[in-house]
Amino acid sequence: MRNIFVFWFAFLFLPIENKAQSFSIIPQPVSIEQQDGSFSFSPQIKIVFDKDEAVNANYLNSYLAKYYLVRPLIQPNIKKYIALRLLSSKQKSFSPDEYFLTITPDSIVITGTDAGIFYGIQTLLQLMPIESKMQFDIPCLTIHDYPRFSWRGMHLDCSRHLFSVEFIKKYIDMMAYYKMNTFHWHLTDDQGWRIEIKQYPKLTEIGSRRKETIVAKNFDPYIGDKTPYDGFYNQEQIKEIVKYASQRHVNIVPEIEMPGHSQAAIAAYPELACYGMSYDVLTKWGVSDVVLCPTPEVIQFYENILDEVMALFPGEYIHVGGDEVPDEHWEKSTQVPALMKQLGLTTYPQVEAYFINTIEKYLILKGKKMIGWDEILDGGVSSNASIMSWRGTEGGIAAAKHGNYAVMTPGDYCYFDHCQSKNSMEPLCIGGFLPLEKVYNYEPIASELNPDQANYILGAQANVWTEYLSTTDQIEYMVFPRMIALSEVVWSQKSNKEWWNFVGRIQNQFELMEFRKINYRVPEPEIQLRPLEENKFTLGISSLKQNSDFYYTIDGSVPTSASTKYSESIVIALTANQKIRAIAITKTGKKSIVVETVNN
Repeated sequence: MRNIFVFWFAFLFLPIENKAQSFSIIPQPVSIEQQDGSFSFSPQIKIVFDKDEAVNANYLNSYLAKYYLVRPLIQPNIKKYIALRLLSSKQKSFSPDEYFLTITPDSIVITGTDAGIFYGIQTLLQLMPIESKMQFDIPCLTIHDYPRFSWRGMHLDCSRHLFSVEFIKKYIDMMAYYKMNTFHWHLTDDQGWRIEIKQYPKLTEIGSRRKETIVAKNFDPYIGDKTPYDGFYNQEQIKEIVKYASQRHVNIVPEIEMPGHSQAAIAAYPELACYGMSYDVLTKWGVSDVVLCPTPEVIQFYENILDEVMALFPGEYIHVGGDEVPDEHWEKSTQVPALMKQLGLTTYPQVEAYFINTIEKYLILKGKKMIGWDEILDGGVSSNASIMSWRGTEGGIAAAKHGNYAVMTPGDYCYFDHCQSKNSMEPLCIGGFLPLEKVYNYEPIASELNPDQANYILGAQANVWTEYLSTTDQIEYMVFPRMIALSEVVWSQKSNKEWWNFVGRIQNQFELMEFRKINYRVPEPEIQLRPLEENKFTLGISSLKQNSDFYYTIDGSVPTSASTKYSESIVIALTANQKIRAIAITKTGKKSIVVETVNN
């Protein structure tokens, strides 16, 4: 356990290490300089903007109206104003997301690309107070900023559990606020098909419905909840979300799983499998042995599906899955051995490669790029395929060395369905242990890659699988604040990253998440006992989040706000093996998990 005195000693010196910390901007900008004076916000402020910047201007205007009761007029004005200025095409080359933010007593000017201006707005918003008011000041600053990586991703599994259109928009909003730009939307799996395909209506009539859901982790013996579960996104809802995301410079990458993780589709159309059997949408978590049969008819079926998917999602990438494909279904079939003999294939990964590479050729024909999980490397892929490295970092490293672009999303660092502590009081999760500090310290470019190979690493992404996350509160608890740490991994320059500096800057972000009604995970307290004399100890309680109150018990009971409140330099008496428990409670009443230590 960290020594509490070292913890606070480190905290004491954070403000003098970097001026940017005083402004709590996350992710950390490339450069920031404070100038004299401040800019005063009031209802009289105007927003002026260049042609084609109306979307960004309206976004800023709506945010100020919603959170600060300030609704600027969007028109020219020679006095107090906020200006959004597009970089001229005649100016030097800039990063697609680059911006300059200049705040003087008389004006705020954001200059950049269209996306850069949007990100400059996000930085500006983080300088504002965390309370609704009509008049306030922000400091005069000069900021120059651009991202380290082009792919700054967040994933959400909506197959295992479905989430509303409004929540998807909220998720995208928070991504955009921290300059994340890629939403990987997992829409199909064994446990549910969630996207309307008009040519194949049974995909949602049957494939979106499972008869029940496994209870917790009751696999053996299996226990189901006896409650039918269904739902999907129709095409109009998807168009609405795509438009909403595009206005926030978030590209959506849809995932249509193939050839594995496809039992929901096969339940709807059994001819997609290699046998003439009936199947149900899977009700338990894990990997189904039932997979698509790699026949021309099945491939044509999925090309028809992709036609509708591509019409809905204008981004350049389509995710085809390609992970966790069991061999058993193919081994027992008549079609696959015949196909292998016809094509001269000797392994089942080569069979999958045939399926995936055929699909890729179709996507390329339609002007799209294919990305898949790192298993698609096993049987061989074209140089055009992009790889999402999830089984560790090896897949991304191999891809980069081979000349394939890769997105790093290793489970040990980027799986936000993993537990956030080893405490038994943590809510149910899939397993693993991924604390905030480990996310922050992840480096997407492996040391064994040379500079040319490193250019093939597009960035990194966090994945949120929802087997054990059925509500939006649970999603937010698992994502925040870990997404905030990841945003700095993928945006900020490596030389600008430092954990304790981040700890100082994230304090305002905790308050901001409460302001924006995000159900973030309150960092748990740490208990430190320092022996004084026999059975007497000095009690120290600290937390990553400042400005929380701590309550503790020494009688074995669960602490609440009615328990003893901690203050510094408390001396307590404890007998051998006596437990002390503590909880952190924020000013608004949000609670951490309960932690305990035993006097040994």
